[in-house]
Amino acid sequence: MRKLLFLLAAFLLFTSVKAQILDPVKWKSSIEKKSNQTYLLHFDAVIEKEWHMYSQFTADGGALPIEIDFKNQSGNFKLVGKAKESKTKTTFNDVFGVNETYFENKAHLTQEVSVSNLKLKSIEATLNYQACKEVCINLEKKFTFVIPADEVAAAEAVVDTTKVDTVAAVPESAVATMAPKTQEPAVIKPKKESKKGLWTIFFLAFLGGFAALLTPCVFPMIPMTVSFFTKQSKTPAQGKRNAVIYGISIIAIYVILGLLVTGIFGADALNALSTNVWFNIIFFLLLIVFAASFLGAFEIMLPHSWANKVDRQADKGGIIGILFMALALAIVSFSCTGPIVGTLLVESASKGGIAPIVGMLGFSSALALPFMLFAMFPSWLHSLPKLGGWFNTVKVFLGFLELALAFKFLSNADLVLQLHLLEREVFLAIWIAIFGTLAYYLFGKITMPHDSPLPHISVGRLFMGLLVLTFTVYMIPGLWGAPLKLINAFPPPLEYSESPHGVGSSSPNSAASVLPDGAKSGPHGITVFDDYAKGLAYAKSVNKPIMLDFTGFACVNCRKMENNVWSEENIKSILKNEVVVISLFVDDKRDLPKSEQFVSKSTGETIETIGDKWTDFMITKYKTNTQPLYVLTDLNGNSLNVETPTTSYDPDVALYEKWLRTGIANYK
Repeated sequence: MRKLLFLLAAFLLFTSVKAQILDPVKWKSSIEKKSNQTYLLHFDAVIEKEWHMYSQFTADGGALPIEIDFKNQSGNFKLVGKAKESKTKTTFNDVFGVNETYFENKAHLTQEVSVSNLKLKSIEATLNYQACKEVCINLEKKFTFVIPADEVAAAEAVVDTTKVDTVAAVPESAVATMAPKTQEPAVIKPKKESKKGLWTIFFLAFLGGFAALLTPCVFPMIPMTVSFFTKQSKTPAQGKRNAVIYGISIIAIYVILGLLVTGIFGADALNALSTNVWFNIIFFLLLIVFAASFLGAFEIMLPHSWANKVDRQADKGGIIGILFMALALAIVSFSCTGPIVGTLLVESASKGGIAPIVGMLGFSSALALPFMLFAMFPSWLHSLPKLGGWFNTVKVFLGFLELALAFKFLSNADLVLQLHLLEREVFLAIWIAIFGTLAYYLFGKITMPHDSPLPHISVGRLFMGLLVLTFTVYMIPGLWGAPLKLINAFPPPLEYSESPHGVGSSSPNSAASVLPDGAKSGPHGITVFDDYAKGLAYAKSVNKPIMLDFTGFACVNCRKMENNVWSEENIKSILKNEVVVISLFVDDKRDLPKSEQFVSKSTGETIETIGDKWTDFMITKYKTNTQPLYVLTDLNGNSLNVETPTTSYDPDVALYEKWLRTGIANYK
């Protein structure tokens, strides 16, 4: 009878744990013989409504991509290229500043393999992936593909989707992921965010077109072109019509350029390429060249023969002639517009999808609009500013912006490789130097090669110099750990720095010599342990309660709690002085020693990594798998908060403080 009751209790515990483990993706697999010794492995997924599963090509710094691990590959078969995917969607995540590529409703992956071992009977594969809704889950599925005996066999194997190997679910925007690779976005309402991202690209590209308009290669063309249309046309109405056609032709030329970029490379390929190290290094060098050109070192020009051939076509007149006039403008003005167009294409291409087309639409609209408006209202030409040295000032200003943007691409490469060569302090120092020099230039203290003599500066130039100087001064506190929210998408994250607490901060270094064994200086100088046994031993030695902090390296809401709640003086004082904080990272992928690996009593799976160990601890003891999760315990592991044993993400500082003080009072 006791044995029966014990088995019943164990079953109820198991089912209660399983009930809280979300599994929104159902899988089927099949194998297809393509040719002699070549097979196609098919992975088909049905995704529950409102959930998203992330692609192999989702950007670094975002969600975990799908990874396929083949267990028995060595000596048996070879992979033919990367697995092919069905249609995906891309959404910009403004928390991490990257694009997330994901599947909705269903997904299909096909991996081609070439079998070398003719005696091979099956192929073993493990699929690691992440799915998100209000919470995000890291899951692992195992597949066995049986090699078909006949030429056209396609043996389908249905996967037991109730089997969960590795689980780590987190609240919206709070994903536990592999530290060097990803930070989770939790995409909510992706269509709305996607539209917002495209509008942002259009607006920035429009500003880029307006900047190009003010350069010496384009601006003088406005009165010349408008005068041509008004004088050569038989009637004013015809002149206005031709000018409108001219403007539309300019837009068409640049939009076609965006279409070519998207068509040649492919929307998804561009998105995947944006996280490639060599892509970022090449465009870093390219933007340095663009910047040098704008600053006056040399001019980037297309061959003169191109312009001459186009001019001859433009002389034919009619709509075709107007179209070639627009093309001539694009070629002749390339030395000024080329660097801007190139930069916009690089930036928009990194967003994936139709972003290059939208970017070129915005740029060309700003470029074409003045030609159409001044042709409709020729009297406005008298209000145009006079030609002068300010043209070169605009080019130099753009050159400094190109130079600053170049280091963003170099920073991307450094982050992917985790070289720590361009950490936050170095990046900010470079930007401070660039924009400080730009301010110095605007104040007329230095001149560039093509500048005109400047006996005095205009009021507008003074105001612009003050604005740039203000921005420069704003960045300086970032060297001491200031978050710099206005530009947080550009420099490396706070944790990717020489000193996470800021240059000159004494808290991490001065405290290092007195930190307990196994402890480290955590957020805001709070002493934290990442090893439960060492944290427990220290808590016993000082007779303080323990706060377990189940977290993730790239858990967004974990960082929000640390930055916005733990930073409050009353909370920080409690965490520093009244409890022992033990932070357990559920996404720590370091392998456990073989002697410490075990089979989970809750999930029945082998626990192989440190992250698996803490995930299993959380599921087994606290019947949940969400991060952040906070638990106050005594020295025997018993929860101190009776009514609310655990708490998760909640930005209400007062409630969090009440929960902490209640548990501490119960301990005392």
